[in-house]
Amino acid sequence: MTRAACELLTSLGAAAEGDASEGSAGTKRSTRLVLDDDGDRDPLDDWAGSGAMALTGEPEGPGRPVPGDVTARIRGAALVVAVLSEQLGSRVDLDGPALLGERAAIAGLSRQGTVSPGGSCRLLAARDGWLAWNLARRDDFLMLPALMQREVHGDPWDALAAWVVGATRDELVERAALLGLPVAAVVTPEEAAAEDRAARGLERSGAPWVVTPGAQRRPRARPLVVDLSALWAGPLCAALLGEAGADVVKVESPARPDGARRGPRAFFDLLNAGKRSVCIDFRSATLGALLERADVVVESARPRVMENLGIDPEVLVRDRGVTWISITGYGRTGSWCDRVAFGDDAAAAGGACALIGDECGPPMICADAFADPAAGLHAAAAALACLVGGRGALVDVALRRVVTSVFAGTGSRRAGRAPPGLVAAPPRARTRRGAGPGLGADTGTVLAQLGLGRVE
Repeated sequence: MTRAACELLTSLGAAAEGDASEGSAGTKRSTRLVLDDDGDRDPLDDWAGSGAMALTGEPEGPGRPVPGDVTARIRGAALVVAVLSEQLGSRVDLDGPALLGERAAIAGLSRQGTVSPGGSCRLLAARDGWLAWNLARRDDFLMLPALMQREVHGDPWDALAAWVVGATRDELVERAALLGLPVAAVVTPEEAAAEDRAARGLERSGAPWVVTPGAQRRPRARPLVVDLSALWAGPLCAALLGEAGADVVKVESPARPDGARRGPRAFFDLLNAGKRSVCIDFRSATLGALLERADVVVESARPRVMENLGIDPEVLVRDRGVTWISITGYGRTGSWCDRVAFGDDAAAAGGACALIGDECGPPMICADAFADPAAGLHAAAAALACLVGGRGALVDVALRRVVTSVFAGTGSRRAGRAPPGLVAAPPRARTRRGAGPGLGADTGTVLAQLGLGRVE
């Protein structure tokens, strides 16, 4: 765990004590951070105790293991959050691996093998391999006739499964991407890393983020975080910043509020309690003025969304020292930057599914939307590093890249079955800090406090 934490801190600019220069995220290298490790854990026992193993594998029989020391890397990210949040003002101690099962614990979800616990994602066999199809939105099913170029009768999943066996993975992924469908090839972590490098034109990669430093900025005693994100990863990141002492304002459009409001209320509360809610037209000048006042912005839209709104994150980072946390499926740059992704299909794209199961059997879904909580945790670590270091940055956090970094070094062999007698603990969730805010409940108060009451 400590080694994983050190790797993350190094990628954010930390260095040996006595080096007074600054790193890529603005982390002052003279700051002494004490990594208080609680000891080594057996990787298999830790996975079994996390709640994630109970969500991985066939519905019958014990849960499935994952290769390597995945939980140690997630604990490392949680340790980074703890030590940096303590520097900011209020230490946030987390059981990192337990974050993987929080939604399932609240919603009563369970493992389903090649089907995600939530039911929206399925692994289907194509002519030359497996694909993760995540049809999480009603409109996704409406796109199937255009995808397949035929009428769809009966169970759409059955029709889709019968159709994909006649095409290659590359053909299907490209076709789905044109229609905005979240579909990904099931690949190993090594293959995912190579694809990411090729898509972004890099010779090497490995960190869960790409950090572009910005201007220095002295944040408020209580930093202002503007949370434009939705669903899971972004709201988790902003929630952790709130626990560290930041003032988090959740900003939503009346035309498209956070879709998590339609899900289990307890899960929405877990990710949004303590935030204040502002509801404004994103096309108004108010949004831009609000972002200029932020110390941190957390958002989960594809790059072209902000471009269409006339907002340039790079300018805010460069000129005002804002820390801009961008959480996307495949990153802000490269040939895949406009592809849609959610937690389960991004996990498959990053290598989390290919190594689960028997050597001659199908791959399996890893936990519940694995990429979402993993990315939210890592995004919070990067944001805290920027706040502690006193320098803004554009932090590009791709769901797939986070998964690949967590599964780095796991090899290419399937994890197989757990040894007899190993008991998988059920998923669990943290205690909620209260209720999430009603849509727009604090709009007037927040805008008035920031001097934006008359901005149109």
